Amino acid sequence: MSEVAGGPEAGRTSGVIIAMDGPSGTGKSTVSRRLAAALDASYLDTGAMYRAATVWVLDNGIDPDDVDAVGGSVRGLELRVGTDPSQETVSVAGADVTGPIRGAAVTAAVSAVSAVPAVREKLVAMQREIARSADRIVVEGRDIGTVVLTDADVKIYLTATAETRAARRNEQNITEGRGDDFAAVLADVERRDRADSTRALSPLRPADDSVPVDTSELSMDEVIDTLLTLVHERTGVRQ
Repeated sequence: MSEVAGGPEAGRTSGVIIAMDGPSGTGKSTVSRRLAAALDASYLDTGAMYRAATVWVLDNGIDPDDVDAVGGSVRGLELRVGTDPSQETVSVAGADVTGPIRGAAVTAAVSAVSAVPAVREKLVAMQREIARSADRIVVEGRDIGTVVLTDADVKIYLTATAETRAARRNEQNITEGRGDDFAAVLADVERRDRADSTRALSPLRPADDSVPVDTSELSMDEVIDTLLTLVHERTGVRQ
């Protein structure tokens, strides 16, 4: 692919970029990691970056709903995220936050922090730089195909019913010893969907040229096979 001139995608190199968007609970992270590994590609979890910023906000006693305070706190933030699909590594100001970013408090606050314009501006710039520098990469998030990398070679919108996504997350909670409460998990899934799809800045929605893939009735292997075929058809890249 030739370099794209002008606009937010200026500086695009010839690497292959796969944008993976969709709501939480679709298996998007697992799918993206497995797809990246199968393609010998890098992997970027943009959600982990927003969660890392949220850890910083909470650890510094800042109200996630205070837009000015949140924006001011993250402008100079040192944030690093790994791109190895086999191992997640995230650090903030030199501290490893790979574990804390998945905590309940962060999950409850990340939508508010993610909606702050200064946070999105900083992290989107980082995401574009990481993607452009990769030879081949799968970038996972909620606005990759619509905002972050509008010229991605392949745009996928992974989805599933709210009930399916809640059941998957509840099962994970049970496995990890966090209890069994499907109703509460479903309510949280629906709350997060509303927050992400109605925010004023970069709301969650499929790109016009994305390919929707509903995982509700598919096994993980079936999803991966579907995506590998799609990537090959669009880019010529094989497993």
